[in-house]
Amino acid sequence: MTEPSEKKTVLSVKNLTQRFDDNIVFEDVSFDVYQGEVLVIVGGSGCGKSTLLKIMIGLQKPYAGQVLYQGTDITRASDEALNEYRKNIGVLFQSGALFSSMSIKENIALPLQEYTDLDADTIDRVIRMKLGMVNLAGYENHNPSELSGGMKKRAGIARAMALDPRVLFLDELSAGLDPITAVELDDLIIKTNEALGTTMVIVTHELESIYKIAHRVLMLDKEARGMIAEGRPLELKENATDPRVRSFFLRQLPENQDEQRFYAD
Repeated sequence: MTEPSEKKTVLSVKNLTQRFDDNIVFEDVSFDVYQGEVLVIVGGSGCGKSTLLKIMIGLQKPYAGQVLYQGTDITRASDEALNEYRKNIGVLFQSGALFSSMSIKENIALPLQEYTDLDADTIDRVIRMKLGMVNLAGYENHNPSELSGGMKKRAGIARAMALDPRVLFLDELSAGLDPITAVELDDLIIKTNEALGTTMVIVTHELESIYKIAHRVLMLDKEARGMIAEGRPLELKENATDPRVRSFFLRQLPENQDEQRFYAD
């Protein structure tokens, strides 16, 4: 992966805490997301990876803290400001979240119809371009049920990229896919990042993908209720002294650690 040429902050997460009644998911989490980087969020089961992503997207309100985009705290933004923010981001959830009753073309058209004033011909051209970008040219009129798991994920990326977002959020991109398809998606992530300079925030636990696509990694921990490591993946693997970080990157269980609980998604 080519490193971004400069560290220009796109998003700032400041002192973020999330809790539900007496259950503290994480607390006092702070970090920046830099323009053009691929930032990967990792951690064991229940550490709050997907919860953190939902807050950064604006789908969930935190208990405390801020997520700043161009000086606006999107956690407390008005509906108008939040809609403006969502024009600048793309999202792909683990399931792909395609509407099964709609064609691939109709799925990708949704954000274009909702957030732009483009005419139908221009929208069609954008759809064909985005599908070509993810190697799905000619699949405009197929339904999601006619696609493989990897093709659905690629179609989901095409929809997430429809508005040329500044930041792309991806939740467990490779979940449920065979190794060859997962590698193809990793290659697509790299190509998209390097060709378009798209900033990406990705939740995953797949080590091969992490080493291949990540410029930087943040690690959350359930027992610590927050962030316990930040850095380049190979540096964390080789230099981390925290046993929880070493256990994750070396796939070696810490003492008395239950394997299923530690590595479960």
